[in-house]
Amino acid sequence: MRDFSGDLAGLRQRFVDAQVYLGLGDLRDRLKELEATVSDPALWDDQDRARQVTTEFNRAKVDVDLLDGLSTKLDDADMLYQLGTEEGDDSVEQELEEIVAALARSLGDLELRSLFSGDHDEADAVIDIHAKDGGTDAQDWAEMLERMYLRWAERRGFIAEEVDRSPGEEAGILSAEIIIRGRYVYGLLSGEKGVHRLVRNSPFDSQHRRQTSFAQVTVTPFLEEATKVVDIDDKDIRIDTYRSSGAGGQHVNKTDSAIRITHFPSGIVVACQDERSQTQNKARAFQILAAKLLERQEEERRVQLAQMAGPVVQIGWGSQIRSYVISQYNLVKDLRTDVEHTNPQAVFDGDLDGFMEAYLRWRRARQ
Repeated sequence: MRDFSGDLAGLRQRFVDAQVYLGLGDLRDRLKELEATVSDPALWDDQDRARQVTTEFNRAKVDVDLLDGLSTKLDDADMLYQLGTEEGDDSVEQELEEIVAALARSLGDLELRSLFSGDHDEADAVIDIHAKDGGTDAQDWAEMLERMYLRWAERRGFIAEEVDRSPGEEAGILSAEIIIRGRYVYGLLSGEKGVHRLVRNSPFDSQHRRQTSFAQVTVTPFLEEATKVVDIDDKDIRIDTYRSSGAGGQHVNKTDSAIRITHFPSGIVVACQDERSQTQNKARAFQILAAKLLERQEEERRVQLAQMAGPVVQIGWGSQIRSYVISQYNLVKDLRTDVEHTNPQAVFDGDLDGFMEAYLRWRRARQ
């Protein structure tokens, strides 16, 4: 049987490091406080606070249980290795290989947590996709990106809710707006902001000539409490109603249930047609508008701080961040981190984690 002592020692050190950056001691103390609060029936007198407390409690419990479980698995692996070594039992080698690989994956997921440094990285997110230069090809490209992010969310076990979608003139979409819910969704998607470029032989050209298409992706943290933080003056907005063109059963194209809110000072336009009633669509649209206004305010604050710190060479808002080539060769390349993937179809099927982790490391290094 091969020597696993180095592997197990390395995993043990990574686990100790994880306890530090996740603050296991403080986490246990906080969990005890939250357990007492959750058990108090008076908590539900304030529904909003109750939801916040129970969410924090569930996440803290998951983290503590996860670390405790990893500790037990490490102890079991050590014991198995010691017994196998003492008894000269080579039959446990394959089992140890599998245990070490599984522990390495679990610790890798934990180590990713240390890269989340933004204020809202743990939040849900609103992702907007807009077709840009490239005509029908760009609209088709926007729909490909829409599918890519929906597949990514599905692979990660996140919940995706499409709140607005505008079909293209011949194919694809002009735009789509999706809320994706799950822990650290915004942190993972934050690096997707920017222009995505596709180079391919156009399926819409009779001669299949090479075509370059562009689509814009924006990502905003979706904060349920944003409407309580951001003051939206009625004089600054216009609310339009129209008939839904998407899913919605018997109400589609029969009632003006879809809502579009235009915020004049910022130029932000938000639409929602996913809910079944005009009231629900209006409430959801205001939530999204408030979240985008809050993100705009925080972005302006970050820009001011950056200007005070001096000029920094960086890829700015709206600039190209990733190139997807499926023409003469196959390659997806992130232009910030230089991470490449030679299987574009896998990326289109939602294999984005490598790009996202590389971006988070790139961001931390710059910070």
